[in-house]
Formats: sequence, structure tokens, C-alpha cells
Amino acid sequence: MEDSGPNFLGEAAPAIFQTSLFGFDTVEAFERAVREGAPYYTRGKNPTVAVFEKAVAELEGAEAALAFSSGMGAIAAALLAFLQPGDRMVANRPVYAGTHALLTGLLKRYGIETTFVETKDTERMRETIPGARLVYLESPSSYTFEIPDLAAIAEAAHAEGALVLIDATYTAGVLSKPLRHGADLVLHSATKYFSGHSDVVAGVAAGRAELVRALREPYMLLGAKLAPFEAWLLVRGLRTLELRLARHRETAAQAAALFKGHPSVRRVYWAEDDPLSKQYLKQGASLVSIELADEAAARAFADGLQYFKVGVSWGGHESLVLPLFAQPRIARAYGFPKGMVRLHFGLEPAERLLADLRDALSRIS
Repeated sequence: MEDSGPNFLGEAAPAIFQTSLFGFDTVEAFERAVREGAPYYTRGKNPTVAVFEKAVAELEGAEAALAFSSGMGAIAAALLAFLQPGDRMVANRPVYAGTHALLTGLLKRYGIETTFVETKDTERMRETIPGARLVYLESPSSYTFEIPDLAAIAEAAHAEGALVLIDATYTAGVLSKPLRHGADLVLHSATKYFSGHSDVVAGVAAGRAELVRALREPYMLLGAKLAPFEAWLLVRGLRTLELRLARHRETAAQAAALFKGHPSVRRVYWAEDDPLSKQYLKQGASLVSIELADEAAARAFADGLQYFKVGVSWGGHESLVLPLFAQPRIARAYGFPKGMVRLHFGLEPAERLLADLRDALSRIS
């Protein structure tokens, strides 16, 4: 992966261009920079941000990438770039709660309708695509980690002239290559695995150059600009991405096996169990959801954990637990069982985390 930018002294890490603008000695030099797409204002282009964008494009096998100040910034820009009032789109269900709120709130207010289809219902997805301008997928899906049949859905979408956008935050450019299976544009919350240290909020979109260019108008006008220092932190995160994903998966897989054998756990949601995982997923990652008896059991389990903090997001060093009932927006959107809990397995010693799970489960047995 190429992650070097302008080099001055042989530095091992890319330089941080912590500047809002770039000055020129003459009007002609300024005009040339504008004409040639060189940096002249950081909201439009910054060399440090460009290093991160180039690295993500290479990781995804894309022609280009564009970085944003959040994952939702990338998602919103992508949808606004390709949709207009009166359009209809199709989305799998469930999607991230923020995305669901965008689709059912702001976009609906501006005359854009969304048809939601269960992630595994490929036939229903095919039936709803005619007349849609765009298909939006998550793979694996949020909370339940189901894998849509991307190749089949993309084939149906392209036959109707619809674009396919996919939120592939979970697979992080390493565990799957959605562009190879027919996606037109790949979106990421770079906050998660790309960062890996819970110290950045960012997003990125990658795909064909003309599609990425189409994102620049909403990107520039809405101002969801990634700052240079955050881009530098993300480049640092990408350098250890594959190593971290392997460690996350190792612990999560052991936890999934533990949950499957425990009488207090009614159901386990683990991406590697999906029938399409061998086709679309190199391996699982850090996330496992479980269903316990009820809200009281979920609360007691989460509160009984010593090494898991209760918190949103995921992808960092620290392990996290989130009873879904504690986020009303998720509960309203999907009506998940009250006892459903999502866990992110961080990079702490696996033995410590597994012992913690056993202890917390013993308290609700």
C-alpha cells in the first residue's frame, strides 16, 4: 500500500500540511494551480489528505477516493450526488441507525423515497429494483451481520441502470473487495478499523473516477472536509490494519463459540456463520451480537462486564458492549429483541476477555 506523500528529508511518516490555504507568488501561478487541480485551499484539496485517499483507493482497487470528516458525511454526499427529488432507492434492512435516519427523515423530506428489503431476501430485492435510481447496501449488515448477495443484486441493478453503493466499513478493504463483485462506489466510516485507535471521526468513498468526481459538489458545498491531522492519523492506522483485523477476529471467533455453547444465549449473530461468507468474506472481524432473555438480562450482562466499556462505535483497541435497547433510535427503527447486545472485541488479551464474558453470563444464568 502506497502511503507516502511529498518527501523532504526521507521522513518515514508523511508530512502534515496543517494549513488552511496555499499562497502563490503570482496570479499566473494561482491560476495554474486552479486549472491543474493543485492544492490552493484545504477544503478542496490537501496533500496529507490526498495521501490517505490514495491509500484507500489502492486498498479497495478503486480509481479514486474522497475523504470526509465522518462516515455519515461520505454517505450523505454520495446519496445527494446521485439522487434528486422524486427518485426512489432500495436499501437492505437493517442498516446503520444514522443511515436509516437519513433515508427516512431528511431524504424523505426532500422527496426521495426508500424501499427497505431484508438483507437476505435477494429475490425481493430484484423485484423492487425496477424504477429505482440507486441501491444502497451494507455488508455485513449492521447489528445482525448478514451478507447480501452483492453480485446478484448488482447484476439486477445495472440491468435497470441503477447504481450500487455499499457501506463496507466492516470489511475495511481487506476482508472483501466489493468493487470486484459489482459495487459502483464503496463507503467507509474510517472512524472504525481504518483509524483503529478511537481518536478520529472520518469517512471515505472510493470507486470509479467519474463517480468520485460527482461527489465533489456536495462535498465542497456541505463542507464535510477531513482535516490534515486526522488524515495523518488514518494513514498511521492503515499501516497496522491487517494485523489488527486478524487479532480482532481471533478473539471474536472464540467468543462466538463460547456464546453458542451457553444456555443463557438464545441466538448468536456472527458474520462467518452466514451462508454467503465464503463467497464474499475472507474472515470475520471484531463484532458479535447475542440475544439474551430480555432487557433485564442484557442490562445485567453489560453491567457485569469488567473489561468492556458500554459505548457506541467500534474498531479500536478497547472492547465495547452495547445493549441495543439503550439506543432508542435503533429500537424504533428495527424492533430488535430487548435482550439483544452487540459486542466489539478489541486488542486486549483474549483470555481476559473470555473469562470476563463467562463471569458476566454466570450472573444471569
